[in-house]
Amino acid sequence: MSYNSRQHLFMARTKSVSIVTVTIMLSQLGCAPHQLSRRSPTPKPPQSSPGKTSSVYREYPQPDTSKTPIAIDESIIIAESWSVYKEKFIQQDGRVIDFEASDRSTSEGQAYGMLRAVIADDPTTFALTLEWSQNNLKRSGTNGTLEDQLWVWKWGRDQSGNWGAIDRNFASDADIDAATALILAYRRWNRPEYLDLALTKLEDLWNLSTKEVRGKRYLLPGPVAAFVPSPSTLYLNPSYLSPFSFRLFAQVDSNHDWLSLVDSSYQVLKESSQVSAVGLPSDWVALDTETGQFQPLPPDSPLKSSYSFDAYRVWWRVAWDAAWFNTPEAFSYLGTATQHLQSLWRSSSRLPARIDIQGKATVTYEATSQYAMLYSALRLIEPAMARELIEQKLIPQYQEGIWDDQSAYYTQNLAWLGLLPTTAIDGNLLNPS
Repeated sequence: MSYNSRQHLFMARTKSVSIVTVTIMLSQLGCAPHQLSRRSPTPKPPQSSPGKTSSVYREYPQPDTSKTPIAIDESIIIAESWSVYKEKFIQQDGRVIDFEASDRSTSEGQAYGMLRAVIADDPTTFALTLEWSQNNLKRSGTNGTLEDQLWVWKWGRDQSGNWGAIDRNFASDADIDAATALILAYRRWNRPEYLDLALTKLEDLWNLSTKEVRGKRYLLPGPVAAFVPSPSTLYLNPSYLSPFSFRLFAQVDSNHDWLSLVDSSYQVLKESSQVSAVGLPSDWVALDTETGQFQPLPPDSPLKSSYSFDAYRVWWRVAWDAAWFNTPEAFSYLGTATQHLQSLWRSSSRLPARIDIQGKATVTYEATSQYAMLYSALRLIEPAMARELIEQKLIPQYQEGIWDDQSAYYTQNLAWLGLLPTTAIDGNLLNPS
């Protein structure tokens, strides 16, 4: 299926930016002004002679420990980068554009836009992004009949040069993030129609993208036909598992047992991380439904079981469950699953962008998106190390509202979500009362 082309492993673009001392007055963002996806097929690193580094894949500069520590307020960066992101990546009609993938749009990108807009208290951008998605991403059959309220995952220019939906499958992470944003928007702006749409999405997500196995229900990354390759196998993506979202869904939808997905999410996260010799989450894993064991995907599969650009999002999703709901399972998982990365950081102050299931780095370059996602977790469990990450790897890559470069759509979203202060979400938005 064309899902195979959605193996969203793309290269981290970095630029050498000298570290400057930045002093920012502390302020609180509070609740005021705030495959599958963008990822294009992985380009191969350019061939170069030993000792030389390509301008695209060059290493991060080594930190200068003699410099004065940087005074950082994430909330100011969050406000500035959201403003710049709207200007550069969101059209006036609400379409979010991925410039690194032939200017296409994805359901993931639209959902990130909605989630960021509601957190930033930006109802205008939220409404535009939602409206474009509803007008362009709805799934319909060959006769034009609406199939459900889930969104096609990819929209762009087809081989004939026409613009429109170019893969009618859905990606469940996008619809989960969109439903989460709709619930928060309903509560923040008192818009009951947003809750109504969220509930129709949840009905379709439950029916079309979850499957019960051995008395336990699991979230699939998309349609059953794409991710249940045999009666005894499920293909799962740990970075799609969003326990904090499932808790919100349970608050508004009593017709389905969303809390059961919280339980299975932590089971998948914990047990599938053991597929890796160093305990890291993988982009993709297979569940043997007869034995209950997790396995790497077959070597000939275009979807790979390695720690890479998908798996980074596990840190953010679990960290938000820990921060928002004070979840013991979340803190426990973060403390255990990040051990290898913590060890690498302590020994070399750098993390490779990809690590295979044997624990071997398969590339030498780094990824700003990984550092941002990991930051969201480490600030809860290892704040001193988190401080090192943001000073040495995130602030140096940030310039005038942009991380890395002007076209890095995926990095902008993961960096923003990773740096979002835990105080940016009003507790009243998380509470059903």
